[in-house]
Amino acid sequence: MDTARSRRFVLDVVGIGDPGQSMYSHDEMRAHVFAEAEYFHRERVQAVVTGFTLTTLLSTRMAGIPLITQHAGSYIPPLFERGMLPEPSRPVQPANKTTQTPRIFLKEFDVLCAELGIPRIPSFPALLLGDLSLVTEAPEVYGVSAAEMRAWRPSGEAYWPTTRFEYTGPIFAELDLPVPPAVEEALQRQGPIVYVAITSASAQLVRDVVAEVASTGVEVIVAGTVHDVSDLAGPKVTVGGILPSHKIMPRVDLAVSAGGQGSVQGAMAAGTPVIGIPLQPEQYANVSLLQLKGAARLFPECDVGHGRLPALVREMTAQQSYRTAACAIQAAYAARNGPALSADAILRHLGDETLSA
Repeated sequence: MDTARSRRFVLDVVGIGDPGQSMYSHDEMRAHVFAEAEYFHRERVQAVVTGFTLTTLLSTRMAGIPLITQHAGSYIPPLFERGMLPEPSRPVQPANKTTQTPRIFLKEFDVLCAELGIPRIPSFPALLLGDLSLVTEAPEVYGVSAAEMRAWRPSGEAYWPTTRFEYTGPIFAELDLPVPPAVEEALQRQGPIVYVAITSASAQLVRDVVAEVASTGVEVIVAGTVHDVSDLAGPKVTVGGILPSHKIMPRVDLAVSAGGQGSVQGAMAAGTPVIGIPLQPEQYANVSLLQLKGAARLFPECDVGHGRLPALVREMTAQQSYRTAACAIQAAYAARNGPALSADAILRHLGDETLSA
């Protein structure tokens, strides 16, 4: 994909794009799936570990090897089957009002599965799951034990029968980037500092959120990422590009995020409370569960621009309870080496696969 197509792909992803499409065109999806499957055969690959590379759901089945994923966040059946996740405040279509079997974003996957003669992806939730899905969270956050998570088995037809889950721990990114001088200067100023990092949203939503947060008089640092929002900069608003959030989160009083797992875990690892403005089901689930722990507040996207966000910013920067709750999660994270536990879970799963073969 060239730069323009890559930007279009990002705009089509879950939570932003039309749920009637599948991010890839038919030709793109077919090319990716065949190239991946051919590589797996040629290199005698025994398992695939991936992030949000959804074509591997088909190519691994063509190759007859297990798929291991880690990107579903809190949007997993062991949680919503327990009734732990409230309904999204911004459903993308009526079918999304049930978390069990919606078929949003699956159109092109269904077409290609029929062409290849392989079973179609059972549901939208299954689109986010592998044969083993690493639950990159601490059991203390979900309140579901490691044994219960490992013992879950699919019932009905909403998931592939091979679907399994295992806790590991947080594995959010730590970008090897310096803190820009302007951002460093802002971090050293007095008063509450709020970090706005809604990296998967439209530029307009970022603008609207920054305007409301800045209206409270706090110091605002903005992760602009791919958006050109440099014109938002002012005496108390500092705009950066792609920023090393793990270096910034420990030094701010509050973060505003869409609620992706990496974003909220980066905040919790720093003991920083979050306002989540979710755009899709996984983000909504992540923020909802942190809200139950008292470390976050969920703010519906539809309420942005209506004067309610400033009051929440003032509340969360003034009340110590939010930071206390976030620090409790920080302590749980400190006890888990997410990358090492993920590697252990992968090797254990492959050992089990070998024994059962």
